[in-house]
Amino acid sequence: FNSLNHDMTLPEFKFIWYMEYSHRMWGRLVGLAYILPAAYFWRRGCLSRPLKGRVLALCGLVCFQGLLGWYMVKSGLEEKPDTYDIPRVSQYRLAAHLGSALVLYSASLWTGLSLLLPQHKLPETKQLLRLRQYAHGTTALIFLTALSGAFVAGLDAGLVYNSFPKMGERWIPDDLLAFTPVLRNIFENPTTVQFDHRILGIASFTAITALYLFSRKIPLPRRTRMAVTSLLAVACVQ
Repeated sequence: FNSLNHDMTLPEFKFIWYMEYSHRMWGRLVGLAYILPAAYFWRRGCLSRPLKGRVLALCGLVCFQGLLGWYMVKSGLEEKPDTYDIPRVSQYRLAAHLGSALVLYSASLWTGLSLLLPQHKLPETKQLLRLRQYAHGTTALIFLTALSGAFVAGLDAGLVYNSFPKMGERWIPDDLLAFTPVLRNIFENPTTVQFDHRILGIASFTAITALYLFSRKIPLPRRTRMAVTSLLAVACVQ
């Protein structure tokens, strides 16, 4: 307020405060929604030995996610006497917070589906093995694209260029490598961060489309085919 937001009113501050407060309360509710049923099923003896290890790991991830969220928000409240830039959280911590959330969500979903749905016993053909490997590679690419989106958000990089497919009047902007050393551009230069996110997004969509087309050549169970088709549909919407 002293250095930048002189004209902020009390109602405007309350709006920001309640957004933050609601996010914290929702996060704690998510933690309770996981930990309390897990403790109940553990006490009732419903969990196998391998499942107990997975439950403990997921419980640790839930707690770690909350701690990482606090660590992220803390970076946006630290005094920076050498700059009067818009107060924002560290893009590194934001990416870590988002990444851990994606890991937690994916691990929870995978655990739930593995308990609800029986595993298909398919012959390990060469084509099926290639499909599985390609699916894992596509997953890693999507995860990397999402993390790059956190850097876009943390640096407000989406405000630098708003044209597509070109960035302004050029395919490759002039200030792509403006920072030194060069490696710093990937994480701290808003132009480079937006450029990388665009390239990763296009690459992810291309990989998902290729995965779908390749899967059409292989005889797959209905559930698997529905999953691949849904992946392509969500990628188009995204």
